[in-house]
Amino acid sequence: MAGRRREVEELEAQAASPGFWDDSTKARASIAKTNALKAMLEPFAELESDTEEIRILLELSEGAASSAECEELVKEAEGRLHKLQADYRRFELQSLLSEPFDQNNAYLTLNAGAGGTESCDWASMLYRMYTRYCEEHGFSVDLLDMQRGEEAGIKSVSLLVSGPYAYGYLKGERGVHRLVRISPFDAAKRRHTSFAALDVVAEVDDGVEIEILDKDLRVDTYRSSGAGGQHVNKTDSAVRIVHIPTGIVVQCQAERSQHMNREKCMKMLRAKLYEYEVDKKRREMEKFYGEKGEIAWGRQIRSYVLQPYTMVKDHRTDHETGQADAVLDGKLDGFIEAYLQMDKKT
Repeated sequence: MAGRRREVEELEAQAASPGFWDDSTKARASIAKTNALKAMLEPFAELESDTEEIRILLELSEGAASSAECEELVKEAEGRLHKLQADYRRFELQSLLSEPFDQNNAYLTLNAGAGGTESCDWASMLYRMYTRYCEEHGFSVDLLDMQRGEEAGIKSVSLLVSGPYAYGYLKGERGVHRLVRISPFDAAKRRHTSFAALDVVAEVDDGVEIEILDKDLRVDTYRSSGAGGQHVNKTDSAVRIVHIPTGIVVQCQAERSQHMNREKCMKMLRAKLYEYEVDKKRREMEKFYGEKGEIAWGRQIRSYVLQPYTMVKDHRTDHETGQADAVLDGKLDGFIEAYLQMDKKT
């Protein structure tokens, strides 16, 4: 870590030198590298400080004036040790996040597969699962757009997940998710298989150069949907933008202002276009969605089986658990860590 601290000092010295911004691209890259190093050094420094405090508490317990005081100091040290172990686990996992945009916020888009109400209900279950995961990990979630199913559930939903390393933790969740269960919508109580797809892209800042031409955009407005009552939007403030050359579609109805919804749409479009341009292998999403783009059998990254037994299994890492209810309640850490470990080795 001493070498990385020296590197940060050198980078900060360069940033303070005259002419640093003469090459803006190089300057932004330098700042991004500095921030990435600091994001690792700061929690490491906290771990060192907490370890030292525990050592001091144990030393004080040895010289305590009474057994009661000794017991109290040891108990406090044990409490801090449990926290230290949890913090170290997070630090260890964060050390796997070293890609350029791992620190960024993330856009999540869920789409129900074929299957009508069944798939729409499954998409709503995944929506709850990811919002629960984000809440438990301190990420904020902004709902950008939601298209509800005709009878139940949701056809699609777009979210902005904000917080340190949101994209890094969630990037491995991209793909098709498969559910097997006894359908609550089937009077005959038959077993059904449903599919939903999750897309995850990193939010990119204005420093990333992406050319978007007005002639390449088709902008539609529509009335925001709502639960009813006095707060339902009475104007066409929701915005849908189609990037004609790539077919990428983004939409937002989170704000009452059409202008603000368009601004959020454009930020999401920039993020999706960046990933599209940087990785032309984006078309390899066929391995998830099939040659014709269907969200269907054989393309899933993970299966959630609720009947005749309970099991959630990731088909890329082989990580699995029988605690399906806990997973659907947002307990995804085991799957995310297994993916990051696998991704680091490849």
